[in-house]
Amino acid sequence: MASASKSKYNSHPLENESINMVSQDGVSQDLSENVPHLPGERGITDKEVIYICPFNGPIKGRVYITNYRLYLRSLEMDSALILDVPLGVISRIEKMGGATSRGENSYGLDITCKDLRNLRFALKQEGHSRRDMFEILTKHAFPLAHNLPLFAFENEEKFNVDGWTVYNPVEEYRRQGLPNHHWRITFINKFYELCDTYPAVLVVPYRASDDDLRRVATFRSRNRIPVLSWIHPENKMVIMRCSQPLVGMSGKKNKDDERYLDVIRETNRQTSKLTIFDARPSVNAVANKLVLTGAIQVADKVSSGKSSVLVHCSDGWDRTAQLTSLAMLMLDSFYRSIEGFEILVQKEWISFGHKFASRIGHGDKNYADADRSPIFLQFIDCVWQMSKQFPTAFEFNEHFLITILDHLYSCRFGTFLFNCELARERQKLTERTVSVWSLINSNKDKFKNPFYTKEINRVLYPVASMRHLELWVNYYIRWNPRIKQQSVSHPLSHGLLLLSFRQPNPLEQRYMELLALHDDYIKRLEELQVANSTKLCDPSTSPSSPSEMMPHVQTHF
Repeated sequence: MASASKSKYNSHPLENESINMVSQDGVSQDLSENVPHLPGERGITDKEVIYICPFNGPIKGRVYITNYRLYLRSLEMDSALILDVPLGVISRIEKMGGATSRGENSYGLDITCKDLRNLRFALKQEGHSRRDMFEILTKHAFPLAHNLPLFAFENEEKFNVDGWTVYNPVEEYRRQGLPNHHWRITFINKFYELCDTYPAVLVVPYRASDDDLRRVATFRSRNRIPVLSWIHPENKMVIMRCSQPLVGMSGKKNKDDERYLDVIRETNRQTSKLTIFDARPSVNAVANKLVLTGAIQVADKVSSGKSSVLVHCSDGWDRTAQLTSLAMLMLDSFYRSIEGFEILVQKEWISFGHKFASRIGHGDKNYADADRSPIFLQFIDCVWQMSKQFPTAFEFNEHFLITILDHLYSCRFGTFLFNCELARERQKLTERTVSVWSLINSNKDKFKNPFYTKEINRVLYPVASMRHLELWVNYYIRWNPRIKQQSVSHPLSHGLLLLSFRQPNPLEQRYMELLALHDDYIKRLEELQVANSTKLCDPSTSPSSPSEMMPHVQTHF
């Protein structure tokens, strides 16, 4: 990384600098006490509104818009309501009511968010109040449609950890024991000439030459040839990934592709089997009804030593990534650590070309685009389901997963921007933006699971039955202060389910209580130390014996 970019990682994030904003009356004001802000964040406008809260009714407040967020503070004495919404989370902005609207709070804006929030603001009908707010929000929530940069390129946060160094493909393959006598690392795609949506570093059979790879690429959608994702440390079975073969309507075959699959199959001397998992929608509707079920099947084939596995969907960047990454999470305990999971996401999703920009719609106003899909959200939901079934197997907690999802949408970091590695290289993303792993790894304690027990080579087989899947209340319904049992549409299901919200685990609840007590005692001890140091500085209050210097703290443990 260039020296100019290294300065981003020499301190903790700053969020207390003053921020100036020109109010509606043209007066510049310091909003450092009103609006949280990041380095590089600047104020755009502010306006008095009525927030139509779906739970508490209309609330009078003032909304502040910056180049990063929409922030609402209540102006009512009996309400402590605060909304803090990154503009990248906004999916759609619509006008509510017409110029002749009658009725209280019927004229304003309706905002739909990607994180399941729906915000409605009522505004005054005179003075073009709604038009101004609509235009400003539309411009800064969808910057790409207005030739503006995403906030990640304006963010000037500084961390003491460089998250971009988390993943090094060669080091990760070496951790798996690669290359070896049967598998080699190839740099044939160094300049993305073989496949423009694949990473620069690939692992392929040792017996396959680069010319063989070029011929195979012509028969695979988007040239995404079969390559290795993971190898079992003992039985040497592998998980491969690719896109669909271009068989066409006539069902044509390709001898180079068939020969390449034979080479993969014969690479493992213990068995000559290679199971192909076709995860295309038309097929997996019958064969793999839950994402988790398919991943379990992949993991079982590899773990048992029965067969190596080749996974593909249409283009190899959606359901393929879901199945390979979940199977690898079940098979390899390293990926259940904080750093290991970050590497898994960087490798199987970001580096191998999941279309984050298209699926999420970063900075794009076309909310009805058919390319949008919650593929990565489904994956994270599956990870959460696994963490509930195996509460000691994961180093990270659910706050870690929620933080990843929040910044999947926020555009605060560069991690999930663009569709492929080539596009990120062209935009010099690692030099111009900050990684979300910088935020997480600079304060890992916030994201650790207190019940984590490190185990080597333990394979996890979660129960994938819908009866055993829970609704992730702390994510999907976190905006609702009155959570009740209700019918909901779960992202892993094909319809409405009546799901009972899980009661807190008594052990978890007791642990959190003890943590709170611990924090309280630490705070009290610090206060006593400050008080004692003050007394020691005053000769008239100095203790007569050492025992008098010891504060008495009663504990409830």
